[in-house]
Amino acid sequence: MIPPLPKVPDRWLPKLALCLREYSLKRFAEDVIAGVTVGLVALPLAMAFGIASGVTPQAGIYTAVIAGFLISALGGSRVQIGGPTGAFVVIVSGIVAKFGLSGLYMVTMMAGVMLIVMGITGLASAVKFIPRPVTIGFTNGIAVLIASTQIRDFLGLRTPPVPGDFLGRLRVLFSYLNTIDPMTVLVGCGSLAIVVFWPRITRRIPGSIVALAAGTLAAILSHLPLETIGSKFGGIPTGLPPIHVPAFRMDLIHPLLSSALTVAFLAAVESLLSAVVADGMSGDKHNSNVELIAQGVANVTTPLFGGIPATGAIARTATNIRSGAKTPVAGIVHALTLLAVLVVAAPLAKFIPLATLAAVLFVVAYNMGEWREIATILKLSAADIAVWAATFALTVLADLTVAVEVGIALAALLYIYRISQTTTVSTVTPEYIESGRVHILQDKDVPPYVTILRIHGPFLFGTTDKLAEQTEDLTQFEPVVILRLRNMTAIDATGLHALERLSDRLRRSGRTLLLCGAREQPAKMLEQAEFIRHIGRENILPHVAAALDRAREVKTSFDGLGKEIARDLQHAAL
Repeated sequence: MIPPLPKVPDRWLPKLALCLREYSLKRFAEDVIAGVTVGLVALPLAMAFGIASGVTPQAGIYTAVIAGFLISALGGSRVQIGGPTGAFVVIVSGIVAKFGLSGLYMVTMMAGVMLIVMGITGLASAVKFIPRPVTIGFTNGIAVLIASTQIRDFLGLRTPPVPGDFLGRLRVLFSYLNTIDPMTVLVGCGSLAIVVFWPRITRRIPGSIVALAAGTLAAILSHLPLETIGSKFGGIPTGLPPIHVPAFRMDLIHPLLSSALTVAFLAAVESLLSAVVADGMSGDKHNSNVELIAQGVANVTTPLFGGIPATGAIARTATNIRSGAKTPVAGIVHALTLLAVLVVAAPLAKFIPLATLAAVLFVVAYNMGEWREIATILKLSAADIAVWAATFALTVLADLTVAVEVGIALAALLYIYRISQTTTVSTVTPEYIESGRVHILQDKDVPPYVTILRIHGPFLFGTTDKLAEQTEDLTQFEPVVILRLRNMTAIDATGLHALERLSDRLRRSGRTLLLCGAREQPAKMLEQAEFIRHIGRENILPHVAAALDRAREVKTSFDGLGKEIARDLQHAAL
């Protein structure tokens, strides 16, 4: 008799397997609608990312189909959508220019193996040690680089091959500004206007799809010499290509290792960041290790079909959730939708103007840039600003791999410096003992409508997930939440961002957050970053005694508001 196979623990099962245990026809209908919607959104993005990466538009679609299917089928998130993203455009185009497609396929598969190892060994948690100024810096830089690669197609410039470096690219583009094609600019501006303003008319049909249809129709009817997918790439073949195992060259492993590490790093960061965003929107909790294993399998597989690196896509994941997705089935439908387009409508793709795809990527670059975060970074310490500025400048002017390495190294030094500053040596005096009485809880009466949390130790990047875990279920918290900072010795940009997220979540749930007892460095950071305006100066107190007094005021105002609402309802009934 054959012994039964050992049961796989739930913590290693894909979310799809867990969701199918309680699946229903209603959920299937919701997933199909969401999957078709996000598939249509992904179509122009996949082609645009392929072209911007220095490969063919169909390579982007192949990646969206294969990686999108595998990430949804094997991943650790209910609603994550995988595929090519803007984060890879810069590094992929550099690899293709230097090592060709064979080098790109090697990098993608090497990165995939690294992601699988990270997931199996539990190293997914290591991603949290990337500080916020670094992630904002290279995100800003990537957005600038993506936009710069689309200027030529948007303006219809007739240039020789454009250099891969940012400054060299700008020099060539400015030198050939006299070759601007007015009709290409008109099509590009029209497409840009549709993508930007169409959501004000309706969100049911994606603006990028409307722009794609309008640009293609204009190219077909006008018979103008616009540069299209057909004129540059000869169109898009129907269906998926046959499986082809890329050549693996041992002599390229060492030269490509740093690029593979960067691709794996970006894939891990972006996929887990997207999964966190999805958790906040859907109320679910993703499995980081299973998600990275799925990302790794996808990146090992896509080169077999001529694809490029893939990861979780934040914008498409958000679209998936807003469209009503409930399970990974929606992501699978999204991949099948793109495959259906490949089979049925591929011949029409040759008429798509490159200016339209450039317009789509301009909007992508703007949305992914997180430009509003720059103002927040500039309010922080000079050291935080230096980390962000160095990462941003190196991403744009040097190399993404170098930028990430230098940014993390600077952040690590900053981390060591901040930890060293938290160590103090002082004499205990009667005044010190007396001043500490207002901070202790032993002799305080904590009302039943108050929940008290505390942070002990430095609250820096790599530690903020502990606050997220402790406050995952807000239903367990009372109407007033006091966060004691008496024993929090230091805070950085990532810690501030975590406090902002907590404050927003509590406010949306109808609760009030109070902070108390902040020491010198945290208090200075809260003031400098204008966090006080975010939470209200009256809700930042010097010690827990004052915080409890403020909690009673808040409770009184709650009770008064409740009585007013009751009176209004009573009058309305009469």
